[in-house]
Amino acid sequence: MWRTTSMLSSVLVLATTSFAQTSTTVESTAVSLKSKSSDANWTHWRGPTSNGKAAASARPPIKWDVQTNVRWSRKLPGEGSSTPIVLNDQVVLLSAEATDRKALTPPVANEASKTIPPNVFYRFWVTSLDRRSGELQWQKLVTEQVPHAGKHQTHTYAAGSPTTDGEHIYVSFGSQGIYCMTLGGEVVWSVDLGDMTTRYGWGEAITPVLAGDLLIVNWDQEQGSFITALDKRTGKTVWKVDRPNEATSWNTPLVTEYDGRQMLIVNGTDRARAYDARTGAEIWACGGQTVNAIPSPVRFEDSVICMSGYRGSIAMAIPLDAQGDITGSSKTLWKVDQGTPYVPSPALSDNRLYFTGINADILSCIDARNGRSLADRKRLSGVTALYSSPLVAGGHIYFCGREGTTVVIKDDATLETVAVNRLEGALDASPVAVGNDLFLRSWDTVYCLSDAADNK
Repeated sequence: MWRTTSMLSSVLVLATTSFAQTSTTVESTAVSLKSKSSDANWTHWRGPTSNGKAAASARPPIKWDVQTNVRWSRKLPGEGSSTPIVLNDQVVLLSAEATDRKALTPPVANEASKTIPPNVFYRFWVTSLDRRSGELQWQKLVTEQVPHAGKHQTHTYAAGSPTTDGEHIYVSFGSQGIYCMTLGGEVVWSVDLGDMTTRYGWGEAITPVLAGDLLIVNWDQEQGSFITALDKRTGKTVWKVDRPNEATSWNTPLVTEYDGRQMLIVNGTDRARAYDARTGAEIWACGGQTVNAIPSPVRFEDSVICMSGYRGSIAMAIPLDAQGDITGSSKTLWKVDQGTPYVPSPALSDNRLYFTGINADILSCIDARNGRSLADRKRLSGVTALYSSPLVAGGHIYFCGREGTTVVIKDDATLETVAVNRLEGALDASPVAVGNDLFLRSWDTVYCLSDAADNK
């Protein structure tokens, strides 16, 4: 498949711009996650427990606007819809910036595509900001390429979120490469997994996850889907497993441990599957999801909840001790067949599982123990469309809409609305809460929100 790289050397000369502090300062002040409270970090797009729930000490604001409770805001180069991560005093974000440099040979869309590839180079940026001030720590151009395919008009070329183990930052720009970086912004290694072919050319969203010393990348596409484990120190492939009959899914694996074994739970249109993280061996599979199974799985006690909501609705609880293909069997613990999400993932608080229907503003709250409804479905006043996944923090649930509106409700079965807040730009990235700070990211701007008293 076509890729423009002729104007780049095989080993890229990577541009770095340093502002508030040098990369050396960032490196020397970095502290291992093992020696810092988890309250100070948000290392993965779904948070410290991979279910959208912030640490117990998080107390982000519930009310704000462009003039109230904004600690700082920062414009980013280009655009992106990926969620930021927070490591100690670093906030790391991804973006892709169109240039005016034309491709010598523009890419051509495949016959199934409904989008048109760009004919210009894009710059793919990783940005690190100071959490307290929003000042630029460093900004790294990791690659400059012409994307081989188009994207949906509501999508960006920087949709996969970064992750960190406290020592390195791991970044995916999908077909534009997977990158391991130091905390100071230097690229340690990069891997090219090829050109992805997505459904109708709607675009990519590859978020890598860490499982011990492995970086897991799920690569669901229209043909040739696979999941692979890379050595996080070198980028070398440790194992790679085909995902037969899987098409584009845009979902992120859940890493969890059960019965002494680390497992990967991966949603999918054909099957939700569990893999042994160490070897890639399939443990169990369960069919029944809808087309475009995007929401990420959530663990509850000794089960995992998988759901999807495009051209149908399904949520099911699968026991982690399942074996083999349990499709259609009595092994599933419960099922729900209405109101499930298309793009957003659910959020879990105690036994309360919150999710919105399709990409719309209809909220459900069910009991994760049995799938029973805990409250009548409710319309979230002030939002109409959601791509962002909800956040649980400080006794509240945060829902960010594509209009720039965030609805805050009580974290209980009343689903009572306590605030409706507005910022500029589509909030497609998921909200992040660390301590008293709330981070919201539009396509081109990141906001740090804190109560006014905390900003003095």
